[in-house]
Amino acid sequence: MPGIAADLTALIQQCLNGDEAAWQTIVRTHRRKVFNIAYKFVGNVDEAEDLSQEVFIKVFRSLGTFDRRANFQTWLYSVTRNLCIDHYRALRKEREAMNRDLDIDVLAPASHDRNPHQLLESQDQAALLRRALDRLPEAMRTAVVLRDLQELSYEDIARTLDLPDGTVKSRISRGRAELARQIQAVRTEDAARLRPLTVSHETGAKK
Repeated sequence: MPGIAADLTALIQQCLNGDEAAWQTIVRTHRRKVFNIAYKFVGNVDEAEDLSQEVFIKVFRSLGTFDRRANFQTWLYSVTRNLCIDHYRALRKEREAMNRDLDIDVLAPASHDRNPHQLLESQDQAALLRRALDRLPEAMRTAVVLRDLQELSYEDIARTLDLPDGTVKSRISRGRAELARQIQAVRTEDAARLRPLTVSHETGAKK
C-alpha cells in the first residue's frame, strides 16, 4: 500500500514540523488498537487508557528517530507491548516489596491490652484481609494499600504512582468496593469448607 505509506510519512513529517492536527490524525487512527493491546495486559479500562496515553507520549517524543523505511504500525505496536511489559514487571516488583512489608503485625498491630482470644480473632481478621487483598487486581491493591494501610495522602499516592489525582481516587474507590466483595467471598468459601466438617462432627457426637 504505497499510497498509505506515503500519507503516513507525510503525516509524520508534519508532526515533526509542529502540526498538531497531523498528530491527532495518527492518534485517532491507531488509538483503538493500542488500547486493545494494553487492555489485554492489564484487564482494566482505566489502566489501559493510562498506558495508551503513555504509549503515544513516548511515540511522539521518539518520532524523530523513527526510520521512515520501517513499518510505522509494527513499530508503534512494538512500543506498546514493551511499555506494557515494563508496566507489568514494575507492578510485580511492587507487589513483591509489599508482600515483604505487609505481614500480619502490620495489618493488625498487637495490643498488650488484648486477651488471647481477642489476639487470635484479630490475627484471623488480618489473615482474611490479606487473602482478600491478594485477589485484587494489582493496580487496585496498590492504591488501597497505600491509602488505607500505609495512610498516604491522595497527593502522595499520585506522586508515587505518577498518576493524576482523579485516577488515584477512582482506583481507591473501586478497590475498596472490590475488597469488600472479596472479603465476603473468602468468608463464604471458608464457611462452605467448614460446613461438612461441622456436620460430620455433629453426626459423630450423636452416635
